[in-house]
Amino acid sequence: MSPLLLFSFVIGYFLLLLGVAWYTSKNANNDSFFIGNRSSNWMLVAFGMVGTSLSGVTFVSVPGTVGSAGFQYFQVVIGYFFGYLAVAYILLPLYYKMNLTSIYNYLEHRFGNTSYKTGAIFFILSRTLGATARMYLVINILQIFILDNMGVSFWTTTIIILVLILLYTFEGGVKTIVYTDTLQTTCMLLGLIVCIVAIMGKMDIGFTESIGLLNDKGMLKMFNTDAQSSGFFIKQIIGGAFITIAMTGLDQEMMQKNISVRTLKDSQKNVMTLSVILLVVNFLFLLMGGLLYLYAANNGVAAKGDDLFPTIALDNHLSVAVGMIFILGLISALFPSADGALTALTSSYCIDILGLKRNNKLNESQKKRTRLMVHFSFTIIFFLCVIAFKWINDKSIIDVILKVAGYTYGPLLGLFAFGIFTKRSINDKLSLLVCIIAPLLVIGLDIVNNADWFVHKLSLTGNFANSIKTLSDKVFHGFKIGIELLIVNGLFTYIGLYLISKPAVKTN
Repeated sequence: MSPLLLFSFVIGYFLLLLGVAWYTSKNANNDSFFIGNRSSNWMLVAFGMVGTSLSGVTFVSVPGTVGSAGFQYFQVVIGYFFGYLAVAYILLPLYYKMNLTSIYNYLEHRFGNTSYKTGAIFFILSRTLGATARMYLVINILQIFILDNMGVSFWTTTIIILVLILLYTFEGGVKTIVYTDTLQTTCMLLGLIVCIVAIMGKMDIGFTESIGLLNDKGMLKMFNTDAQSSGFFIKQIIGGAFITIAMTGLDQEMMQKNISVRTLKDSQKNVMTLSVILLVVNFLFLLMGGLLYLYAANNGVAAKGDDLFPTIALDNHLSVAVGMIFILGLISALFPSADGALTALTSSYCIDILGLKRNNKLNESQKKRTRLMVHFSFTIIFFLCVIAFKWINDKSIIDVILKVAGYTYGPLLGLFAFGIFTKRSINDKLSLLVCIIAPLLVIGLDIVNNADWFVHKLSLTGNFANSIKTLSDKVFHGFKIGIELLIVNGLFTYIGLYLISKPAVKTN
C-alpha cells in the first residue's frame, strides 16, 4: 500500500479538522475554552466522549488481547457501566450544585488550598503520562507503516501532529472539541465496522458463523472464575467500576466536557448514554480481535497483540480502501484523547495552579495570553514525553504507564471519597504528604505481589531478587492483585486522611 497515498489521506483529514475548528471557534473566549460557555449539546458530548474514552490504545490493544484472554476484557466493561451510574448520580450533582469550572475546586471548599492543589497536580501528572503514552503508540504505528518509507523521522512526525492538534484547539478549546470529537468518533466507529465487515468478507463468513468459530476456538470465554487470578470476574467488574469513577468522574478532562452541558439532567443523560454505547462498541472491538486471530491462523500471519490489527490492515491482506479506513479510524481514536487532554491540562493549570479565573488584576486579554502560553507549553511537554517513550522503546510501555495512572488516580479517589462520605475536617497542610505516601505504599505492595514481573522488567538479580520472590510467596500464596490496585490506593489515602482528621465542629 502506497505510503504517500496514506499520508495524503491523513493530511486531508487534518484539514477537515482545522475547518471544523475554525468554524466553531468564532467569537470564542476563555469561558468557551474552559467549559464551552455551558451550552454544549448533551447528545454531541455523549457521542464524542466515546472516542475520548476509547483512544488509540483501545483501537489497537483491545483486539490484540483476544488471543490470550478471549473476551475477558468485557468483565471490565461491565464494571464501567456501574461506574458511570456513580458518576451520573453522585458526582455530577455535586459539580453542578457548586457550579464548578474545575472539579478540583470541590477539594478547596471541602478541605483547603493544599488539598485543592494536590488534586490538580495528581491529575496533571497522570493525564500527561497517559495521553502521551497513547500518542506514542499511534504515532509509532503511523511511523512504521507510512512515514519511515517516506524518510520522515519520528521526532518530525511528532512535531507535525502536535502542531496540528495545537492549531485546532488553540482558540476554541472545549467548544471546538465537542464538535471535533463527534467527527472523530464517527470516523473511528466507521473504521471499526468496515474492518469487521471486510475480514468477514475475506473469510467468506457471516456474523453467526464467526461467533461459532470463535466459540470453537475458546475465544468467547468472558468470565474468569479463578479467584486467585488477577482477572477474576468479581475483581474485574469492581475494578472497572472504580476505574470509571476515578478516571472519568475525578478527571478534569472528562468532566470538563460533561459540565459544559447546560443542565444537570442533560449531563446525566450524556453519561448514561455513553455507558450503553461503550458496552456495544467494546464488544465490537473484541469481536474484531477474534476475527483478526481467525484470519491470522488461516493465512499464516505471525503478528499478535498490538501488532496484529495494523499488520493485517496495512500489509496488503485487505484492500487499499480498507487500509485507508483503518488509518482514518486509528487517528480518529488518537486525537479525541490527545486534544482533550491538552485542553484539560491547560484549563487545570490555569484555573487550579495559576488561579487565573479568580485573578481580578488581569483583564480578559491578559488572561487569554496566559492561557495560550500555557497551552503551548503543554504541547512542548507532550513532545518531550512522546520522544522519551520512543527512546525507552519498550513494547510494554503502555501497560507500565497505565499502571502508573492507577497509582496517581488513587489519591484523587481517596480525597473525594473522604470529602463526600464523611463530615470530618482534616489538617489540610498534611494532605499532600498523605497523597504521596499512599501511592508509595501501593507501589511497594505491587512490587511484592508481582515480584516475577518487576524482577524481569528491572533486570534484578542475586539475593535481592530472590528475597522479593520469597516474600511474595509467603505473603500472597499465589494470589494476584489486578485491576483493584486503584481501590487499594484510594483506601490507603482514605485511611491516611482519617488519621490527620478530627470531627467536624457543630454549629447552630
